[in-house]
Amino acid sequence: QVQLVESGGGLVQAGGSLRLSCAASGRTFSNYAMGWFRQAPGKEREFVGTISWVGGRTYYADSVKGRFTISRDNSKNTVYLQMNTLKPEDTAVYYCAASQVGVRPLRASQYDYWGQGTQVTVAS
Repeated sequence: QVQLVESGGGLVQAGGSLRLSCAASGRTFSNYAMGWFRQAPGKEREFVGTISWVGGRTYYADSVKGRFTISRDNSKNTVYLQMNTLKPEDTAVYYCAASQVGVRPLRASQYDYWGQGTQVTVAS
């Protein structure tokens, strides 16, 4: 089992920045690829980005590429989502997740463990 707890959400003005954190506990954190997803009201859960378990290779959805950055600190069992130049359409509940899929897990079904989510609201 892996337990994931997100933090860092909140209300921010358009153009602002937020950094989300996801703290993991339980099984060896470094064995999992980590991903971020988001879900806006009335919409399906959407892939945001992922980072590999070794090498820190990242992959992002087109909608956030160039604005969001994922990083991980395996010594702290924590993954981060740095969000810059936020837009109102980024408003959603953001979830971190852990996957045993080795290469670019892009689908929610490829993730084994999920956090409870943290709300991000971007005001126009």
